[in-house]
Amino acid sequence: MQIIHVTDPADPRLADYTNLTDVELRSKNEPEKGMYIAESTTVIHRALRAGHRPRSFLMAEKWLPGLEEAISAVGLDDGPGGTGEPVPVYVAEPAVLESITGFNLHRGALSAMHRPVLPSVHELLTTARDGQGARRVAVLEDIVDHTNVGAIFRGAAGLGVDAVLVSPRCSDPLYRRSVRVSMGTVFQVPWTRLESWPGGVEELREHGFTVAALALSDDSLTLDEYVARGDERSAFVFGTEGHGLQRSTLAAVDHVVKIPMAGGVDSLNVAASAAVVFWATRA
Repeated sequence: MQIIHVTDPADPRLADYTNLTDVELRSKNEPEKGMYIAESTTVIHRALRAGHRPRSFLMAEKWLPGLEEAISAVGLDDGPGGTGEPVPVYVAEPAVLESITGFNLHRGALSAMHRPVLPSVHELLTTARDGQGARRVAVLEDIVDHTNVGAIFRGAAGLGVDAVLVSPRCSDPLYRRSVRVSMGTVFQVPWTRLESWPGGVEELREHGFTVAALALSDDSLTLDEYVARGDERSAFVFGTEGHGLQRSTLAAVDHVVKIPMAGGVDSLNVAASAAVVFWATRA
């Protein structure tokens, strides 16, 4: 384990961690570098258990004992484009850490991780469920709130959804806040990004899926009515927070499904809706 004590927030070796509160910078910078940031000891442990390879670690010294065993097992930086050298562990005082990242690092530690190569849609759908093929899939259309993306992944993991597909314009599931809100479950639920949408609806059909969009319309099926159909494979499409699903999506899917509401409420938050659907359709 290569421990390096740092005192200068401008140290160029810490470039992966600078200005982490700048959403626009990170949204462009991290995918281009082929990396993402894992935050907190819990998330880092889950990323390592999922086989993700770290570029480096950054933490206050008091958090080192809780990660020492896991870091020691990592060995060399042998991720995609890695250095082949021992993975560095940068240790600094809390004030220095805040100067580097832009926020108070109170959840233990950060790790810059190599971004794993995403599978194709075909590979994802056919290899999920230990090679048996996916039966329940969530599709996220243009969801922009990282908290909602993370919460949907956590619900998918906890309620046994086989895979998640995200549209070309959907927020990055590996964004720091998405990962944190998901409690690292973005590492255990297989997912990939669609190349086109709603063009991907036809690809789902080719793999035997009935595609159901969650939306309000005059001809919607209730969720109970959809469940009663007993479709063998279902893909549930959830839309962006403000405007819901695109008209072209609603025209392309097989069914529109709604969750009946009471108390004058027309709909739930998208993450809450997803959790209800995942629960209602569990095996």
